[in-house]
Amino acid sequence: MTSPTTTDQRPEPPEGDDEPSDADLVDAVRSGDTGAYGTLYVRHARGARRLAGTLVRDRADADDLVAETFAKVLATLRAGRGPAHAFRPYLYTTLRHLRYDRLRAEQKVEFTDDLSRYEAGVPFADPTVAQLDRIFAAQAFARLPERWRAVLWHTAVQGESPAQVAGRLGLTPGGVAALAFRARERLRQIYLQQHVAPGDAPACRQVATRLAGYLRGRLARRARTSVDGHLATCAQCRAALDELSDLPAAG
Repeated sequence: MTSPTTTDQRPEPPEGDDEPSDADLVDAVRSGDTGAYGTLYVRHARGARRLAGTLVRDRADADDLVAETFAKVLATLRAGRGPAHAFRPYLYTTLRHLRYDRLRAEQKVEFTDDLSRYEAGVPFADPTVAQLDRIFAAQAFARLPERWRAVLWHTAVQGESPAQVAGRLGLTPGGVAALAFRARERLRQIYLQQHVAPGDAPACRQVATRLAGYLRGRLARRARTSVDGHLATCAQCRAALDELSDLPAAG
């Protein structure tokens, strides 16, 4: 599966072009230029709609999600926060998190006269949540090196043993097992990291990039100590870590 973040990139104007860059427009918005945000909207709305279309089946809901995303990002910029340069990735991350927040809110409230499935203890799987998880998993898988994707495909998907795969990859069975372990771990970290929204402050943004590795216990001692110190004083980042801990891949 291909992510809209890679296929819908509209390059910023080349150097010397009269059209302002995203960074210039972001600065203008922070200075109170609403028209600059209109330019950003025109430049990135199509990509945002494509991404929303992969997360929401109903077109009206997708349009509403895009509108809410642009409104939230505008409010963030007006408050002096948000991205300095990478506007599109920030926009897409905000859109994904708004959708995820909606799904979690919808799961908490359900109006029904039939309580039998709750009385019987039958688990309920939301197909939309499952679809969103599949999208995140596919995007994480695509970001792995080709060799790592191959070993996961043969061992985890096809169910082949390390001995069966060894000849194809030019490794020993033990080497295949070790490579598969590293690939699975890296896949979990990428998947988890996709659920982390960039923080507002520079220190929060730096910690946000390390939360998946921190949760999985894969940070070097110095980096982990740095994250520990930040989490001790930042409620926002602690809340982000708590949300990340609820995901299946966190365990």
